[in-house]
Amino acid sequence: MPTPTPAALARCIAKVAQALAAPSLQAEAATALSRLVARDDWLPAAYAQPHADYYQQYLLHADPAGCFSIVSFVWGPGQATPIHDHGVWGIVGQLRGAEASQRFAADGHAPPTPIGAPHILRPGDIDVIGPDVGDVHQVSNAHAGVSVSIHLYGTDIGRHQRHVYPATGGRKPFISGYVNGPDTPPFSA
Repeated sequence: MPTPTPAALARCIAKVAQALAAPSLQAEAATALSRLVARDDWLPAAYAQPHADYYQQYLLHADPAGCFSIVSFVWGPGQATPIHDHGVWGIVGQLRGAEASQRFAADGHAPPTPIGAPHILRPGDIDVIGPDVGDVHQVSNAHAGVSVSIHLYGTDIGRHQRHVYPATGGRKPFISGYVNGPDTPPFSA
């Protein structure tokens, strides 16, 4: 029997699906995600479990046509991503804890260089990422405990080829995947 979709998540999925054909898709998606992370009472505990050694991402929902996905990122203390890109628009909403997002300039040849100071996200905050607004960043847990953020991307991000940018320069392709298991299936619409 499928796990029931939390009502708040179902509303977000519906709003994003309705906005897919709108010229204001990203703005409408940001509003829907902002409403979703405004309250921390809907995400089942199984989708917020950290790994002892690295951050992990749970697929909450993937649009059947691959037009968008909603993902729970879970961070233990001190955990961080490598410097990476997305190649597609995305919106990050902080559900609990805090994250630091450091943007980088990276051309795939020279070592990446930081752009400005890290941006700190706290519960309810939203950040926009993507090729048009700054696509290369590194994210780290900025909280002493577990942090959880909800990400909305313009593709099924766990199956989408992206790149990491080593500190020494260059660019390497990767596909992130998801950690979902039998107890954490993606939710339907």
